[in-house]
Amino acid sequence: MKWQDILPVLISIIVIILVAVLEKQSKMIAAITATMPLTVALALWIVYASAGGEQQAVSQFSTGLLLGIIPTVCFLVAVWFASRAGLKLIPLLLVGYAVWGIGAVLIYKLKDLIQL
Repeated sequence: MKWQDILPVLISIIVIILVAVLEKQSKMIAAITATMPLTVALALWIVYASAGGEQQAVSQFSTGLLLGIIPTVCFLVAVWFASRAGLKLIPLLLVGYAVWGIGAVLIYKLKDLIQL
């Protein structure tokens, strides 16, 4: 395996550990760390490297990232409402992922109409 394959995984593990440590100090800082665009940067790095830096491949992937954030925001809104309603972790996550799945399917079905 190459470092470009291993490094994104190692960075992800470090961020997860960082969130676990920061959570004890500040929930807000832990949440900001958890939602920073690290995964996006790592995914761009992987796509860029595998496409040999081809601009069109990176541009298409970036468009997918932009559209993909919509279901993610819907997931977070659903989780927020579910947590305010008092749901426990598993039902809360099930609601969030159900909403995310519906949003992802809708974005995928409508992608040709959107054409960013």
